[in-house]
Amino acid sequence: MVFFEQNIHTEKKHTMDTEKYKPAFAGEHWTERDLHYLEPFASNPKGLVSTLSNLPPELVGALSSRASRAQGSLLRIFLKEYIYPILDGEDRALAEELDAVVDFFREKGFKNILNNQRAQAFYAKWLSQYGDDSIAQMTGTHLVFWGISQVAMKNMEDRRIGLEPIEKSTRYVNFGEKIDGKYLYYTPVPDLQSAGLLEEYTGVMDDLFDTYVALLPKLLEWLKKNYDDKESVLEKKAFDTLRGLLPMATLGQVAFRGNAQAFEYLMNRTMRHPLGELRWIAEAMKKELDKEIPSLFLRLNDPQSEFYQEEVSKRSERVRSMSSVSETHHIEQGEKPAVRLVEYDTHAEDSILTGILYPENHMRWDSVLSRVKEMKMNEKKNVIAAYIGKRNARWQKVGRAFENSFMRFEIEMNIGAYRDLQRHRMMTQERQRFTTHHGYDVPKELVDAGLSQPFVAALEKTKALFGKLEAIHPDLAQYVVPLAYRVRFYQWQNVRQFFWETELRTISQGHPDYRWIEHEKYRLAKEAFPLISGFVLADMNDYKVARRGTEEKIAAKERDIVEKLKGRGTV
Repeated sequence: MVFFEQNIHTEKKHTMDTEKYKPAFAGEHWTERDLHYLEPFASNPKGLVSTLSNLPPELVGALSSRASRAQGSLLRIFLKEYIYPILDGEDRALAEELDAVVDFFREKGFKNILNNQRAQAFYAKWLSQYGDDSIAQMTGTHLVFWGISQVAMKNMEDRRIGLEPIEKSTRYVNFGEKIDGKYLYYTPVPDLQSAGLLEEYTGVMDDLFDTYVALLPKLLEWLKKNYDDKESVLEKKAFDTLRGLLPMATLGQVAFRGNAQAFEYLMNRTMRHPLGELRWIAEAMKKELDKEIPSLFLRLNDPQSEFYQEEVSKRSERVRSMSSVSETHHIEQGEKPAVRLVEYDTHAEDSILTGILYPENHMRWDSVLSRVKEMKMNEKKNVIAAYIGKRNARWQKVGRAFENSFMRFEIEMNIGAYRDLQRHRMMTQERQRFTTHHGYDVPKELVDAGLSQPFVAALEKTKALFGKLEAIHPDLAQYVVPLAYRVRFYQWQNVRQFFWETELRTISQGHPDYRWIEHEKYRLAKEAFPLISGFVLADMNDYKVARRGTEEKIAAKERDIVEKLKGRGTV
């Protein structure tokens, strides 16, 4: 491909030796047979980053969705559930057909038959040369990461538009298992060696995981005695309760579906990041994406892109140097989980009503607003009720008129539960760094079970190491912070997004920690917006165990869906 040669020859003179920051994690061990059936569908089965291709949309979507519950690699699941059951099954004709498909992709593939160079030339011209960014939204792919830290994961997921991530859940998966004799946590060896803290770091991390492993069977035994639930449910509650011990260095798996524009933006934001792990991830992403959609990323090595990468990487440093507010000794410590409504639109209800009525007439906005201000409260309520209709489920979204007003919440909550709220992308969220400054949450179950002392002791040991690292490199210090510690962040959201988040995160299946946060948000919003808040379908009940009593309902629903698909001849 002639028009890629220059790009290949100029690949990142400034890689900053990223390979030394690659996680010391081998991933899965594959047989020759495994690789034979993986290579047509995964760009890098031997590595930690891989694109998925040549698969039906429903299959690749279902597979990527398993990232949250998978103990091991998604590629292992692909073999076990989608490939080997056919090859080793009784239907030999179907097995032979699958073998023929695999041989086709290995020997030829669609790219070699269809005129793929014509499509690549199109992107090289209109995207790379002329900068028509919108066409980059038309092409995308799935990208799977197996073995990256929570710090890296959160940074990548902050790039919220155009990317849809699903990550390995600390609520439902046991993180205490070792692979090749090591716990799964990231170690930034070059930086720790320079600081003389490598041995201390390893000791603190191992202690956190040792405590997690030691407490699991004890907590599970106590839960069985005190909760009338299935063992499978209580096992997950044990993982959930102890996840606060897991540090931000914990290695996990995340699958992204994204368009090319979003992936390009993500790589621009990480190629010169202060953390070596993220620089390595950016290079690994680029290498794998170039195998699948190379024409979409030709601009990454342009002088303008390199200038932007440098500017973004120094933004935080520039701001800290210009403002005394950013000095590290200015620390306002949080003492407990908290929610504050720090700013909101005092004319919210009138703005929303104007948005409701605006499409139904031919007047200017200010004229409609004037009419709304003259309406009586009961009349306003009737208009909102008519607009919402007989809504009875959270997925029945309220209309766009509710986007005409906003509120800003400042929240302090444990990092484990924050990871779920971060996933709400259609708003503005910004957080402060992950630190030990705001204390930590000790689950009530551990206190009741008499197991809180070792939990607290392990958390306390991280403070000294965090302080040493923060003085040297604030970003690096984040790796040692366990998920039980609190993070401070704000959410700037319109009222429509408030409806969605509050209704979703207060359901009975939700985690108790973020349910409390959402209850507080609803309480504060109810005071500020009494007319609107009455239409929010918030579940304000309390539940001892999340997802209680839902397994049978889910199974029944799955059976019903399968029967419907069979009736259509699609199963």
